[in-house]
Amino acid sequence: MLSITEFQKIGVGLVGFGMFFLLFGALLYFDSVLLAFGNLLFLSGLAIIIGLRRTLSFFFQKQKLKGTSFFLGGIIIVLLRWPLLGMLLETYGFISLFRSFFPVAFGFLGTLGNIPFLSKVSRTLRVNGWISSSFEARVLRPRAFGLSKCW
Repeated sequence: MLSITEFQKIGVGLVGFGMFFLLFGALLYFDSVLLAFGNLLFLSGLAIIIGLRRTLSFFFQKQKLKGTSFFLGGIIIVLLRWPLLGMLLETYGFISLFRSFFPVAFGFLGTLGNIPFLSKVSRTLRVNGWISSSFEARVLRPRAFGLSKCW
C-alpha cells in the first residue's frame, strides 16, 4: 500500500480545491478571479505533492517546453483577465504536457470495474497499441505477479 505524508495530503486537498475552482470558474462564464485562484491552488498543490524540484524538472524538460510555455502562458493570460484565451492556451499546454499519461489513466480506470465507457476506451487503447500487454501486467495488475508495489 502506498503511504503518503500529512504534507502530501494537504497537497491533494489543494489540487482538489484548485480543480473545483477551475470548474466553478468555467461554469460561471469564465470568471477570471476563480480561474486564477484555481490555477494557483492547483500548481501549489502539485508542488507540495511531488516536491518543488520534481515539479520544476517535470515542467522544464526539453521535450515538454512547448507544453509548459503554453500552460504557464495561459495562466499568465488568465491573471491578466483574459480568461477565455488563457484557458484555451492552458488546455493546449495541459494536453501537450500530459499526453503520455492519458493512455495509462484510461487503462487504469478501465480495469477498475464494470464501467462500460471506460472499459471500451481501455480496450480500444489496447487494440491500437497505446497500452502494451507487458505494461498492463507490470503496472495495472501488479498483484498478479506477487508484487505489492507498482514500481
